[in-house]
Amino acid sequence: MTYRFPFSAIVGQDDMKLALQLAAVDASIGGVLVFGDRGTGKSTSVRALAALLPKMRMVVDCPYNCDPQQPAGLCQQCRQRSADAAPPKSRMQPVPVVDLPLGATEDRVVGALDLEKALVHGEKHFEPGLLARANRGFLYVDEVNLLEDHLVDLLIDVAASGENVVEREGLSVQHPARFVLVGSGNPEEGELRPQLLDRFGLSVEVRTPEDIEQRMLVVQRRDEFERDQEAFMQRWQRQQGKVRSAITAARKQLPEVQLHPQLLRQAAQLCIHLKIDGLRGELTLVRAARALAALRKSGQAELAHMLEIAPMTLHHRLRRNPLDESGAMTRVERAMQELFG
Repeated sequence: MTYRFPFSAIVGQDDMKLALQLAAVDASIGGVLVFGDRGTGKSTSVRALAALLPKMRMVVDCPYNCDPQQPAGLCQQCRQRSADAAPPKSRMQPVPVVDLPLGATEDRVVGALDLEKALVHGEKHFEPGLLARANRGFLYVDEVNLLEDHLVDLLIDVAASGENVVEREGLSVQHPARFVLVGSGNPEEGELRPQLLDRFGLSVEVRTPEDIEQRMLVVQRRDEFERDQEAFMQRWQRQQGKVRSAITAARKQLPEVQLHPQLLRQAAQLCIHLKIDGLRGELTLVRAARALAALRKSGQAELAHMLEIAPMTLHHRLRRNPLDESGAMTRVERAMQELFG
């Protein structure tokens, strides 16, 4: 049996791990962008978190991973089956993690006409694509800054609507496509288009650790895992269970978490001070603060929660200032200090 490297055994990279956990608690935050050096555990962390999450209930034989307990989010086929007969059969399956390769065609991503059935049987049948498989899971794009423009436009539309609409070859198909978009890349290889950059709720930077003890620990754990995966997983089973329980409990508590009366004003003040365009910054700030409060078992999202996640929520939304040589993270931290001390 092949195992994923355990999420709780990843050394350092605390911002990246926190951002991924927040996105797992509340998918409406808008996904996670991870930029940084190669070999810093970006793809390992995404797959490790998905393997850690509790299994989810899906309709049997549904290509879109529909949840039978959420009638409003069912695809057309599942709605029809629910109307014609008893509730559809369901089963528990792992949370899907779907890779979107750079060279993928648009047909592979959105789906297309099944040519075999069309030629052999004369039937028009839709063959679902990667977006269908990613519904209710994670869509992971490595080297997202190198993604072709037409796929970027497609992802922007689907991320905004939560639905994939396909109109081609006489087919008209619409199906749910709600996923946590996770992108990673190396900033030295090019920048991300602003339209897609704005769609990521959280953005973090990862760097190669410079502390010798930390680097030794990374190599040691990876070596132990590769030599005996089963024994390594057994040693980390308890820590894995703690992270899984925390995410599960936070999901349940999230609807009950209240906002501090001043939090909306403070979020708006921070975004105005940083001259951030649009209102997506405030929305993400509030959602991420609420998710963090739920993860920390707090019944109310407060200023401390917002300030902790503000850099990863806002730094990628800042306008470029040629007169300010400080980094984006530094500008956000400086603004928080000026406004809130």
